[in-house]
Amino acid sequence: MQQFNGHPIARKWPAQFPDWLQLYSLPTPNGIKVSVMLEEVGIPYEAHRVDIQANDQFSPEFLALNPNNKIPAILDPHGPGGQPLALFESGAILIYLAEKSGQLLPMDAMQRYETLQWLMWQMGGAGPMFGQVGFFHRYAGKDFEDKRPLQRYVNEAKRLLGVLDQRLQGRAWIMGSDYTIADIAVLPWIRCLHVNYDAGELLSLQDYKNVQRTLAAWLNRPAVQRGLNMPPAPN
Repeated sequence: MQQFNGHPIARKWPAQFPDWLQLYSLPTPNGIKVSVMLEEVGIPYEAHRVDIQANDQFSPEFLALNPNNKIPAILDPHGPGGQPLALFESGAILIYLAEKSGQLLPMDAMQRYETLQWLMWQMGGAGPMFGQVGFFHRYAGKDFEDKRPLQRYVNEAKRLLGVLDQRLQGRAWIMGSDYTIADIAVLPWIRCLHVNYDAGELLSLQDYKNVQRTLAAWLNRPAVQRGLNMPPAPN
């Protein structure tokens, strides 16, 4: 615990409950992954809001935890061997929390690697491509006169949505009847296309019936509803 209390991150974001896992995040798609995971598996945690508008992610305290200056990041005072563990990258955090809790990652080797396959599909495909759609459709890139970059990412996003829709045909979740970290990784990004990027019409999201069905089921989960708003906005 002494190592945790001495970490530079604690100077900027003091822990009220230093014996709990500490989450440094925002309710973005990648941030939501981790807060939802923590709510699902029931690990006690304390959420700290990293204000990217105020460049908190570039502060020396945050960079001491994540030199890649991105949210989310965690500091677990009870890591492997009882030692504090600092960890960034949402996919790595999901795997760690699944292994720590013994939940949401199959023990069977075949199913485990298939689950990790879909986690990597999100990390390397859906997340980056959907993010580019958001940039060129909703944010600064929307003012670019050349619309070819937007169309490139729209086409790729539609392809990825088609892959996911086909995978969900006849399945409740990505891995079938079992809800896993693959769903927790992918579905915040599907929600983001609707809520943050206003890209529903652009991507014809209503056409991906299986994706819409699974997203609705995910949003109805109590742990998801709690995790979507962590850390909460300041009053």
